[in-house]
Amino acid sequence: MTGFQRWGVTTTMVGREDEQAELVAFVKSATGQALVLRGETGVGKSSLLSRAAALAEQEGHVVIRAAGVEAESELPYAGLHQFLHPLLSDVARLDDGTRAVFGAVFGGMRGDPPSVMTLGIAVLSLLSLSAEQRPLFLVLDDGQWLDDSSADVCGFVGRRLAGGPVKLLVAVRTDLPSRFDTAALPELPITALVDEDAARLLDHRYPELSRRARRIVLEQAQGNPLALVELPAHFAGRSRDLPAEDLIGQHGLPLPRRLQRLFGTRIAALDERVRTELLMGALDGAGPPSGTDAVPGTRYRMRDADAAVAAGLLDIEVVTGDFVFRHPLVRSAVVRTATPNQRRAAHLALAQVHRENLERRATHLAAATVDPDEEVADILEAAAESATRRGGALSAVAWLTRAAELSENHTDRSRRLTDAAFVAGHAARLGQAHRLVQANLAAGSTESPASVLAAAYRALYQDGDVRTTHRQVSAAIETLRDGGTATASADGKAQPEEVLTRLVNLLLAISQFSGDRAAWESTHELLASMGDLVTGHSRLYSGTWSDVTRHGAGWAGPVRQAAANLPDLEPWDVTRLGAAAYHLDVLSHYRPHLQRVVDRELETGAVATGMVMLHQIMLDQMAVGEWAQAEDTGQRGLDLATEHGHHLFAAQSRAYLAQLAALRGQVGRARDLQAEVDAWARPRGLGFLTQVADSAGATAALSSGDYEAAYLYAIGITQPGTFRPYAYQASRTLLDLVEAAQHTGRVEQARAHALAARDAGLPSVSPRLGLITYGALAMTAENEREAAEMFTRAEAHPDGARFPFELARIRLAHGIRVRHVQGPAAARQYLVPAAEAFEQLGAAGWTERARAELRATGTPPRVSTLNLASLTWQERRIADLAASGLTNKEIGERMRLSPRTVSSHLYRIFPKLGITARAALRDALSRTDAATQV
Repeated sequence: MTGFQRWGVTTTMVGREDEQAELVAFVKSATGQALVLRGETGVGKSSLLSRAAALAEQEGHVVIRAAGVEAESELPYAGLHQFLHPLLSDVARLDDGTRAVFGAVFGGMRGDPPSVMTLGIAVLSLLSLSAEQRPLFLVLDDGQWLDDSSADVCGFVGRRLAGGPVKLLVAVRTDLPSRFDTAALPELPITALVDEDAARLLDHRYPELSRRARRIVLEQAQGNPLALVELPAHFAGRSRDLPAEDLIGQHGLPLPRRLQRLFGTRIAALDERVRTELLMGALDGAGPPSGTDAVPGTRYRMRDADAAVAAGLLDIEVVTGDFVFRHPLVRSAVVRTATPNQRRAAHLALAQVHRENLERRATHLAAATVDPDEEVADILEAAAESATRRGGALSAVAWLTRAAELSENHTDRSRRLTDAAFVAGHAARLGQAHRLVQANLAAGSTESPASVLAAAYRALYQDGDVRTTHRQVSAAIETLRDGGTATASADGKAQPEEVLTRLVNLLLAISQFSGDRAAWESTHELLASMGDLVTGHSRLYSGTWSDVTRHGAGWAGPVRQAAANLPDLEPWDVTRLGAAAYHLDVLSHYRPHLQRVVDRELETGAVATGMVMLHQIMLDQMAVGEWAQAEDTGQRGLDLATEHGHHLFAAQSRAYLAQLAALRGQVGRARDLQAEVDAWARPRGLGFLTQVADSAGATAALSSGDYEAAYLYAIGITQPGTFRPYAYQASRTLLDLVEAAQHTGRVEQARAHALAARDAGLPSVSPRLGLITYGALAMTAENEREAAEMFTRAEAHPDGARFPFELARIRLAHGIRVRHVQGPAAARQYLVPAAEAFEQLGAAGWTERARAELRATGTPPRVSTLNLASLTWQERRIADLAASGLTNKEIGERMRLSPRTVSSHLYRIFPKLGITARAALRDALSRTDAATQV
């Protein structure tokens, strides 16, 4: 390898025959694909990128080049913007939805910030459109410096290029971690040159080098091509009699550091004006490296830097004539050799260059400003808000922290540190949130309500502490209330301070997890004393999270209406409204937004809030009968909560998984999870979770026909004929208690409970409560006329189809009653759809019960009309393997597919077979095969 001309065609490359052959095959392949070159600094990755790019141009590809920039590694989507800039003019040719995705990411438009999958699909659409005339060849150098959001999208896109006219070639360093380490893209390791090739390269470049110097260079370079090319320059003007370590300089330093020192000596020899140009370019990415013109201000274009080219520090891009750094180490050396004042001056100039780009401007201002500056702090605060809405909570924490440092007064500094701690807590950085609070205290703040807020978040979500946190947060709220925290707005009305609102919402969450009547009554009493200091949303949470039986009526409409404004809300406000929607059984209105943004939050945003979103998605999947998907969602939530040390969320995930297992008839698993949740939650007084555990126990017992155990679990939640105050499972387990009571001969208790639901007005609270109230009244009716009337109300309920499990239970119970009263023929119209619904859901225990009732009518269960012919060969193979009990990972290993691909195939297979769960696969396939043979 003879040169490092950044984007030009090198004349000769010494060695690398295998690597070059693989790259030639990569470029000339007829299908799209991705490849990652991985090697140490200076090993020749950039030269190989240049050769591949040159060959691609010769083959007729449009080559687009980008490079990761360390200074922008925390700026969300900065790298992706650099990559796609030459193609953004084609966005206008895309559909409205795809244009909106790019607008939300790059255009500052309001809307749902996209997940990696959503944005990745949009990028694939753009690449496909742009490659209609000529294939695209995307080249990314220094991929380890790409911001996380961009790297994740590049990984998503790279895994899906097969069959298209687009290729992606990435180079990353082995000594630095990056998102490409786990991107699952094919890799080509680039190692040091073998001794023979190293000697040939050195002799080719420096044929006049003395034997002693040649030996020292080969020994020190250890096959690193950049070192072989650059180290000999160190000998210029040196005496032959100097010790070898002086000939090399900085003996004992790592090779990259020595090379940086060498570049540093050349940089120091340049005049100040050229050094300034180099520094501006190094801090801002050095001009758009693609061969296509970009919008002014996207990157700084270095000017009048020919002296740096002559010094071997820059190259000239062959198409545009832009100056580009010869090697990433040159950029690093430029930054390291500049003084702090020089770097700050360059950042300040770059902030002016990017004055129309809020987040890029904030990045440079944060680095340029030393003394407190309220104007700069305001810009950083605005950038943090922008980043949070786009899924960049981690960047927001950094900007808010820096804004606090630049605040001109203690009040603003404390407020911004508090905001940083708040966002850090929601980003699952509870330790960082605690440190920010401690920094606030160390700066002179007293033990403030804000510090209580951060400490309580940590205690609640890490340790499940609801007792101490309730007292502490209540006291902090009282302090703010009594201290007159409200400020006057323009219209003269009192507006609550942000910290007070956050404390109120946290107190409501603590009260919800406690599930304790005394805690809730104390909370309601405190809120009642605050008057207008409590926001409308907080009052909504208070009514819906506490006890929907007594306080939920009238809130369903506002909660549905709020779904239209979710894109304008912070992610944590979205999940608070989502919790209200769950209690009112209208979560399906929120789920589309949750599914669009959850991946984004889990990847780069409010991770803890993302976990809550997973819980809410899972709950809605369970409600509507998507049980296989709910299993995956719940397991994902559990894995994340465990990884981040959120023990409360981990227990919550286990509780929901226990409920799901109980529904599916997996009694052993349900009981194991139930016991695990109960053992952790009950000593801590977490009534919310112990109620879910008891609910899972009741459902599991019903599934297995153990009605006495089911009754005992149900009355542990609430007694018959009443709904225990602030026990949120009391109304949700209405059918469980009624059914268990009837099957154990407690007919009066069953009837009393059904009447209590009617008298409490449950049908006016939520659609699900209305459905199960009419069902319970039908089950316990004292005459057949009432039973038929109540059943008709349940079956005709406009939202009944949204709750297929409950509707099937009501049909089964009514069918059993009709069979005993009117005979087998009349019962079949109820029992057949009930059996089919249970089967499709994968509710094993209820399926067997419904089949038994059908057999009692003299009619065997019908073979479902399953569309086996619609399965592809691959889908049938996956279905067979899944039915045999193999996991997605095991199936993937057999069929050379990723577990995610297997999961996607199964989601397409289930509807074709008329089922919703993996557990129903074997029966579905066997019945279909039998029906086909007949």
